[in-house]
Amino acid sequence: MIRDFDSRIMQRCLELAKKAQGKTSPNPLVGSVIVKEGKIIGEGFHPQAGQPHAEVFALQAAVLNAEDSTVYVNLEP
Repeated sequence: MIRDFDSRIMQRCLELAKKAQGKTSPNPLVGSVIVKEGKIIGEGFHPQAGQPHAEVFALQAAVLNAEDSTVYVNLEP
């Protein structure tokens, strides 16, 4: 059973991904959220073809705090 928290975080991944709508072809829309101890510490999305993946931007936003965290991505990494 998927927890409500997980569902909300995955929904956030989808919201982030939509920010690049029309810019990522031929790649899919991808969003990523990093959570540590129940709090979002980083978010990112794939902004356009040829740019880094969503996870890279989320990790950059989390700075050095990502150890022992959970990464959510709406596409398999």
